[in-house]
Amino acid sequence: MLNIAGGVALLLWGIRMVRTGVTRAFGAALRRTLASGTKNRMRAFGMGLGVTFLLQSSTATALIIASFAGRGLIAASAALAVMLGADLGTTLVAQVLSLNLSLLSPVLILAGVVAFRSAGSGRPRHLGRVAIGLGLMLLALKLVVAGSAPLRDSELLGMLVMPLASAPVLAVLLAALLTWLAHSSLAIILLIMSLAASGVVPVDLALIFVVGANMGGALPAVVMTLGGGSLARRVPVGNLIMRVTGGIAVLPLLGLIGPVLASLDGDAARQVVNFHTAFNLALALVFLPLVSFVEKLCVKLMPVSVNKEDPAKPRYLDEGALDTPTVALASAARETLRMGDLVERMLADTIEVFRRDDEKMVREIEERDNAVDRLHEAIKLYLTKVSNEALDAKESLQYVEVLTFTTNLEHIGDIIDKNLMELAAKKIRNRLSFSEAGWKEITNMHKQVVHNMQLAFNVFLTRDVKLARQLLREKVNLRDAEWSAAESHFDRLRARRPETVESSGLHLDLIRDLKRINSHLTSVAYPILEEAGELRTSRLRQITTDAPDGPAALKDQPES
Repeated sequence: MLNIAGGVALLLWGIRMVRTGVTRAFGAALRRTLASGTKNRMRAFGMGLGVTFLLQSSTATALIIASFAGRGLIAASAALAVMLGADLGTTLVAQVLSLNLSLLSPVLILAGVVAFRSAGSGRPRHLGRVAIGLGLMLLALKLVVAGSAPLRDSELLGMLVMPLASAPVLAVLLAALLTWLAHSSLAIILLIMSLAASGVVPVDLALIFVVGANMGGALPAVVMTLGGGSLARRVPVGNLIMRVTGGIAVLPLLGLIGPVLASLDGDAARQVVNFHTAFNLALALVFLPLVSFVEKLCVKLMPVSVNKEDPAKPRYLDEGALDTPTVALASAARETLRMGDLVERMLADTIEVFRRDDEKMVREIEERDNAVDRLHEAIKLYLTKVSNEALDAKESLQYVEVLTFTTNLEHIGDIIDKNLMELAAKKIRNRLSFSEAGWKEITNMHKQVVHNMQLAFNVFLTRDVKLARQLLREKVNLRDAEWSAAESHFDRLRARRPETVESSGLHLDLIRDLKRINSHLTSVAYPILEEAGELRTSRLRQITTDAPDGPAALKDQPES
């Protein structure tokens, strides 16, 4: 039993390596293929079959296609057609692995290790990972067969297995549970095939297990999309409905199907995998014309909620993209820009709070900052999941930039909430007002910061060097504006103007906080300019000496 468990664990790891290698090498292209291949049912079915044959995981395909459906990119009926193709795609993988290919295992592992270690990065390295995974899968199947051989004559195992043959519902539930726990119907089908080939499990019971594995194979995607919207959940739930319906329909017919399979091929392993393929092919033939009906049923079961959308709920953090770091990082960047929109509205409304002394708007901005904090936490956790995958140099740089900019936006939200709103409350409470000249300086500076925020978003999105240089020039302009505003304020103080004296602390704190916000925004430009080689190592002037013991002098030229 320990040898079998170890073989199954190795099989699951091999499947994961193949899926990871394929998604790293072709992930973005596969997602584009799925998105573009849903014009009609047959094409969607074919796309699902082909992509899943490469990924070796219908669950991965389900999560990708559910994310598309959740964003309204494809209709649920087309997505369900993709899933019918995906279910059949896994059976083709099982067909290939059921052949006697054990001699290829050492060749694939050796070739994969050589490719993985010799390729610095890029597609050859990922394809090496795929070869290692395939080799491990073949080796694992060999280990399972060898480990199960001593169990063939076990009386204890016979006492456990035989009652299941007379209790098909219990056998189906057991296989479904194992498949859900393993998160891989392919792995459980291959295990059933190996146990049937060793004579440990009779073929008639193995067929029942196959039905249960097909039902359980739809469960992981259902569970993993529970937190998504109704549009996203309809696809995995619809897939589960089709599989369960098919399983219930075929279960009473297994007594008739078994002899037919035996007459076609006497090998027990081949009977199991042939039934698995036939079951999913029959599902496709029956349900492809009925996907619109299944879609309507899912719409009734999961209507779109009319509740007001929670601004703190992520829209673009696609869990199905985590195996493809490039796509996942793009999703995180898109969510970061959405978070930036929330912060920009907070900043834009701040000046209205000071203009109108609006206490209600103060509370609204404070609530928005809570949403920004929760969104920041969600992006940070998502990026943590992305970092669990191996990132190349470019992906690592993008990971740091997205995380840094997200953190800076969260800091800006805190400055608005904790500092500027506190100053606004103080102004309202003490019924203070700014001088006309002072208010004009504040509004002009606020307008500059809002403009720089929009420019920072463009720099973050495009990584354009010219825009990054412009953003740093704007930082200098704002610093000059702050100095000018402070000097003018001190001139008014010396003139003892009443409004200036009363609001002096408020005025200086306000322009200081606006400058702090601008500093967080302009930080997005530094890594881009540093990568382009357009930053000095220091702003200090170089120190030279006229003689070994002479006085130090400053050079006129800044250090480059």
